[in-house]
Amino acid sequence: MLSAEQSCWFVRKVIFWRAVASIAWAVLFLPPITAVFVIISRFSLFHPIQAVSECLSFLTSASAIFSFILLCGVIIMVGFLNLEYYTVIPTIACSKIALLGQLLHPRQFVNSLAHCIMGIIVAWCCAITIGGRYETIAYSCTQGDGSPQMCLNESHLILLLAGAFVGFSHSLLGVIYNLNYVSFHTVQQYKYLRFKGSLSLVLKCSATQALYSVRNYIVVYFFLGYVPKSWICKTLNLHLNSSVHPLDSIAGLLDLSLLYHLWISASFLLFTWHMTLLLFRIFVTEVYSFPVQSSFTEDAHQCLPKVLTDKQPMILKFLALQDLALLSQHSPSRRSEVFSLSQPGGHPHNWNAISKECLSLLADLTQRLIAYHDTVATNGRAKSLSTGSERKTSSESSVTSGTEDLMSPRPTLLMRTPASVFARSMVGCSQSPLTAPFTPDLDSPFASPALRRLTAPMDQCSPWFGTVQSPHIMRRAPKLWSTSTDSQVNGSPLASPASVPSPKQEPSKPSLLAQFLQNRKEQVKNVLAKRVLIMYLFNKLPEASSQALFADSQAHIWALEGLSYLVQSSFSEDQFGVVQTALPSILSCMLGLQEAVDRHFKLPHASSKPVRSASSMGDSTHKTLRFALRATLKTSIYRITTTFGNHLNAVQMSAEHRKRLQQFLEYKE
Repeated sequence: MLSAEQSCWFVRKVIFWRAVASIAWAVLFLPPITAVFVIISRFSLFHPIQAVSECLSFLTSASAIFSFILLCGVIIMVGFLNLEYYTVIPTIACSKIALLGQLLHPRQFVNSLAHCIMGIIVAWCCAITIGGRYETIAYSCTQGDGSPQMCLNESHLILLLAGAFVGFSHSLLGVIYNLNYVSFHTVQQYKYLRFKGSLSLVLKCSATQALYSVRNYIVVYFFLGYVPKSWICKTLNLHLNSSVHPLDSIAGLLDLSLLYHLWISASFLLFTWHMTLLLFRIFVTEVYSFPVQSSFTEDAHQCLPKVLTDKQPMILKFLALQDLALLSQHSPSRRSEVFSLSQPGGHPHNWNAISKECLSLLADLTQRLIAYHDTVATNGRAKSLSTGSERKTSSESSVTSGTEDLMSPRPTLLMRTPASVFARSMVGCSQSPLTAPFTPDLDSPFASPALRRLTAPMDQCSPWFGTVQSPHIMRRAPKLWSTSTDSQVNGSPLASPASVPSPKQEPSKPSLLAQFLQNRKEQVKNVLAKRVLIMYLFNKLPEASSQALFADSQAHIWALEGLSYLVQSSFSEDQFGVVQTALPSILSCMLGLQEAVDRHFKLPHASSKPVRSASSMGDSTHKTLRFALRATLKTSIYRITTTFGNHLNAVQMSAEHRKRLQQFLEYKE
């Protein structure tokens, strides 16, 4: 068992320093960006030479240096917030109420507050940079009787509040568009090329988002601007100059110079933050090469087989699977280490560990697809499994039996949604397994008892445990025995179905109080179901459940590529035949997964491709992961069939899988 210090070695030695490097580069890019902002904000078409000289004199002033130090502090804070909140599995809200829960989460409140404060700091630096009427919060004015007094500079105030509003909007949009989601590019590029290619997109997204934020801010300030203005005047003992038009009026907000400075300030703020986020994504997702095997025992936990099998931070697991896919395709020397035998003993430990973990990932996805399809069946699109029409095929048992030699049976737990946007993948260096992104909404007032029955933990001895459904179905025999849930949890052996028959139990009659509470509960459900607002909040969003189901499919894509390329290379490189012994299990698992994926794409909204938005920094690749998985799965099976050809006819598998495999051999799939 690895210690907590060893399990987090990757976070301490790799991820943290990659984040530091991204922050350092963002700080290095800050001086030229600030210089461009100074020129844009102070430039004048009628006096260009004078404007340039003023810009140069300002850049060497003490106020500019102090503002730059504050901006560097903001960039560092933004970089560490990216490190704190990033995730490799996006959080997809399946309903409006789920999205509202994410926005109202306490950690999101802290994140929004931090962005508001940083937005005010950046806006103050912009006000100092622009100068003129934006430079100070107060100025000296005269009353009607000629006595001097200090009046509120509303132009400075509106710029500071704009920074807070843009920061708050950026924080909320980060939850809605999954800005904290870090995706991995299919095509490997150098960091410089990735940054150069994405810079124009960052500039476009920043300017567009700033424009919408300023529009929304002007509307909010028009109706509620008097509230902060009155509070500031009362707190700082300032007065309002009656000779100047208030900015929370139509005449005040139609000032084109004010709107221009608000827009360029918001664009500068968002561009620096988006650039920091882009650099963080580029550095964190850089390919990391893990050693396949090590000669030293103390470094064994850093080897690829150990990293894949242990429960590690998700970023480590994803990078390990990415490295597996790359080495299986491009590195013959490292592939030979995977096929090698241990000395002494002559056991293929490397191959067994890698193939076991990959098959486990694929089997888990198959189980999730089955659970999702069964849940959809309870919503009226198919017959319920609890009505006596529960079915299974011969191909279902072959998926479990085909992987028995590589995977030990384990209980199928209730699939949970990935933690919200606020739970980072590396918190506490916890060793969390790859969780399923789909969970039926059991807390919804419209959840049926059949739905709760289907989402309960499955029995290991149940005929549905570890199986795959098929259109070619047969009736399941009635269950003649029962098992103890406690024995599964405690790890004790289960009783044999033949030796321990289940005693016949009379159904207990519920009490009057239980019946009364159940009737009241159903009445409340019926009343709430008739409310339009309640239905709007609790109704499932189109495609959201399907996207959530495949949210972590990038790991399965790499597992499929790694397995298929290793099997293909083993035809000529595997000297000891270690891969051929697992070929039936690999083919059965892939064919079973393909059957489940094909069934999923026959459901409504599953086959419709979403439109990608090019005006947001949010990564939308997770919306099309299910299509990438289906294409990768079919390509992987074809990669194996084209390599082995008719030799696969000697592989033992079920008749259903044999028929499906023949379609690939004949290029008819």
